[in-house]
Amino acid sequence: MPLSNQPLTHLNARGEAHMVDVADKPESRREATASGLIRMQPETLALLSEGGLPKGDVLATARIAGIQAAKRTHELIPLCHALALSKVAIDFELDEPESCVYVTATCRLNGRTGVEMEALTAVSVACLTLYDMCKAVDKGMEIGAIHLDTKTGGKSGDYLREEARGTRAMAPAVIESAPSPIVTGEGASGEVSVGQRCDIAAPCLRVKCLAELRERLGVGDVSVPIDRLSSSDVAGLKTALKAMDPRFEGLDEGRVMCAVNQVIASDATPLTDNDEVAFFPPVTGG
Repeated sequence: MPLSNQPLTHLNARGEAHMVDVADKPESRREATASGLIRMQPETLALLSEGGLPKGDVLATARIAGIQAAKRTHELIPLCHALALSKVAIDFELDEPESCVYVTATCRLNGRTGVEMEALTAVSVACLTLYDMCKAVDKGMEIGAIHLDTKTGGKSGDYLREEARGTRAMAPAVIESAPSPIVTGEGASGEVSVGQRCDIAAPCLRVKCLAELRERLGVGDVSVPIDRLSSSDVAGLKTALKAMDPRFEGLDEGRVMCAVNQVIASDATPLTDNDEVAFFPPVTGG
């Protein structure tokens, strides 16, 4: 794509760096998508896919890091504006033949300035977080190919990266993290076994602690037999978890949210055999 003939807006008439005044610009819907990748050893990618890395849920942590980075871009890039983003989405694609993880970030708002830097920052920090989460087993990982794919809205019009036209970069297949190994009925609380979810004989619930909560409690995924619940709801599950392991007392510390089968739930939400229950801090998206 040819270079624009527009002057550099972050330089004033004296050639000094300054923040662009956008007060007189009309508000419009603006969106940008950026992508990048991190390349690693095939064995590392397999561990990531299987949930076998020592720091826990790699993709969930990288997603939250990318979202946080997009929101705080103005604190990292000196002349960026503080923006009220209405959406930040981070997606991952695990590519086994290329032994890499593709990262895509989309940011959106209704405002007076674009969100390209927010999308690029989100991809960059998500890739850095993937490196941090995997570096215990692979310090030779490479981060690269970070670029803007699309941009819409604003006076300068829309942008579509030439290499992205009709290619995978325009419509990446989103692959979430594979089911993580969990604690079986025979395992000690907090340990990670090689069993599959709910592989104990009795009817059970699949419980996940996500993101910062997982790190704070030191507990990842567990299976809980339903017959241990004093009541068949989230409140009964919390009581059973705390009886199984005192670390789950942390579920009562601060504001911890809950979802049952990916739907936000309350203590009164009923539970049945093989439900997936996730506990997480209130930092999940923009």
